[in-house]
Amino acid sequence: MAIMHSTVLVVDDDPHIRDLLTFALQKAGLATREAADGEAALADIALFVPSLVVLDINMPRMDGIETCRRIRAQSDLPVLFLSSRDDEIDRILGMELGADDYVTKPFSPREVVARIAAILRRISRNPTPPPTPAQFAYGGLGLDADGWRATWRNVEVPLTVTEFSIVRTLAAAPHRVFTRDAIIDRVHGPGFAMTDRTIDSHVRNLRAKFALLGGADVIETRAGLGYQLGPCLGAPGTSHG
Repeated sequence: MAIMHSTVLVVDDDPHIRDLLTFALQKAGLATREAADGEAALADIALFVPSLVVLDINMPRMDGIETCRRIRAQSDLPVLFLSSRDDEIDRILGMELGADDYVTKPFSPREVVARIAAILRRISRNPTPPPTPAQFAYGGLGLDADGWRATWRNVEVPLTVTEFSIVRTLAAAPHRVFTRDAIIDRVHGPGFAMTDRTIDSHVRNLRAKFALLGGADVIETRAGLGYQLGPCLGAPGTSHG
């Protein structure tokens, strides 16, 4: 299987946890590397490009949130977060940054290995779908897929990673209606635990952000079906500045 040729980078400032996970991963047939903080992790990723990163949130020098943000600015490398507390804010922020999964300490090494294997299998079965071209323009909407930037009539719209991923998914097939499940599959992969209500919330936030600049018609709702890219021509009576 593809996962047997994968390398996992374990990033945690606690050497005991690194040893624990490294042993469990190697026992499962996965190659491993280690880093004690975010700066060391980024340097290792630049040189060796692992298949997945296990990333502790609470670390000195550079925490896991900032490390993930920098990883996401460069690639879609899978990330599994570790946290020392079951904090809903951490969980939400981690997923907004594009984390693939989240485990709270104390944890079972076998559970972490199982979750890592599930992510790697999902990636091998579902390679990243061809999204939009690197530069995409449709009406007033502009997307820079490499820079993760969205614009409305050349004005940048500040989006979270998940919000940008939803727009990019819809823009990949402007005339297709995407069900909420299809959007979740494209953004996070099949089997990811996200509710329809969460997708609706992201879409509301997206519409509000674009509407501030006059782009209230970027996303259309198809009753009983899902969402699709709107005409992106600008709604009358809204600001264009």
